[in-house]
Amino acid sequence: MHAFDVLGDPVRRRILELLADGEMSSGAVCEVIAVEFGISQPGVSQHLKVLRESGFATVRPEGARRLYAVNAEPLRDVDAWLERFRRFWTPHLDALATELARGKRERRLGSESGDGEQADPGGPQ
Repeated sequence: MHAFDVLGDPVRRRILELLADGEMSSGAVCEVIAVEFGISQPGVSQHLKVLRESGFATVRPEGARRLYAVNAEPLRDVDAWLERFRRFWTPHLDALATELARGKRERRLGSESGDGEQADPGGPQ
C-alpha cells in the first residue's frame, strides 16, 4: 500500500497523531478512536494492522498488552516526497512568521510606552 493511501484515511492519521505523543496500548488507541469515530474495536484493529504492515507503526508485546509506536522511516519518505512542493508554502510561512514577530514587537513597544496606546512602529520623527 502506498504511503498516501495509508495516510489518506482520517482514522489512520488520527492513530498516528496519538502514537506521535508516545507508545500506546491497542486498548487505549481503541478507546480514543471509538469515541472520536464511532468505530468498533475490530475496526480499529484493522487500521492498526494496516499501519503495522505498511511500516508506519511498530508493535511490541508487553504481557497480554500490545504496545504501538510510530515508526519514523516511512514518514521520512513522505517528507522527502513533499520536499519538491515546499517552495509553494515556505515563503508564505516565512512571511507569516515575520508578521507575527512584527505584531509582538509592536505590542511590546505599546506596553512599554505606558499610556496603553501602541507606540509608533516607525519610531520618533
